Amino acid sequence: MFKVLISDAMSNVAEQIFEEKNISVDVITGLSEEELIKIIPEYDGLLVRSATTVTKNILSAATKLKAIARAGAGVDNIDLVTAKENGVVVMNTPGGNTNATAEHAFALIMSALRKIPFANETTHRGEWQKKAIKGNELSKKTLGIVGFGNVGARLSNLVKGFDVNVLVYSKSLESRQADFPHVKNVSFDELISTSDIISFHGKATADGKPLLSKEHYAKVKPSALIINASRGNIVDESDLNDALNEGLIAGAAIDVYSTEPAKENVLFN
Repeated sequence: MFKVLISDAMSNVAEQIFEEKNISVDVITGLSEEELIKIIPEYDGLLVRSATTVTKNILSAATKLKAIARAGAGVDNIDLVTAKENGVVVMNTPGGNTNATAEHAFALIMSALRKIPFANETTHRGEWQKKAIKGNELSKKTLGIVGFGNVGARLSNLVKGFDVNVLVYSKSLESRQADFPHVKNVSFDELISTSDIISFHGKATADGKPLLSKEHYAKVKPSALIINASRGNIVDESDLNDALNEGLIAGAAIDVYSTEPAKENVLFN
């Protein structure tokens, strides 16, 4: 019988789908690389999200593995070169969470602009900081979207009704520009220097270097907000922490971290 391991937390529906097809499935989450190496030889298939990093060592131990499915768009947590060498098929679901992620990014933008977390926290403490916590409108702002795949494109459509100027940094937009007349493709430097909100929606870089780090903050508006709902290592977390503490930017809303689950992080301080 074909045997599948689900190594990341996800809906019970995933397990049910396999069982309905008479496929044996185990759900074991939170595994270290060493722990996964020990058990992976038993499995024909592996289903992951973003928490599991499928390394060369894991793939070398996966003697029966035929396929890896990624519940999500990005596959940068999977060693694609070794998978191909070993004849392991890698699949993803690029459109599966497009709207959910775009809506979440929009929620982060609105939450940061209106300072909702701070208002909620102080109100629950019995404080009434009406003047100290003053939000900002999204209307008339410039939104810079870094990476214009499914999520970035969807986000640009979500803000249409807010009279927002949308700038995009994308290497693939030119061939699709006719479908998105409401956005303007610009250089990265122009985007970060003129945007009121900078929202990251691209893939991790091939060399692992962040797209936004210390040297960029001199170009960013001190009133700007940084939003990251793509990959944790796209924005250097230590440099972002310094920028926040030094008042180089107005705020940030971060949904992803370089190490996940994020139990400790410089930004938490």
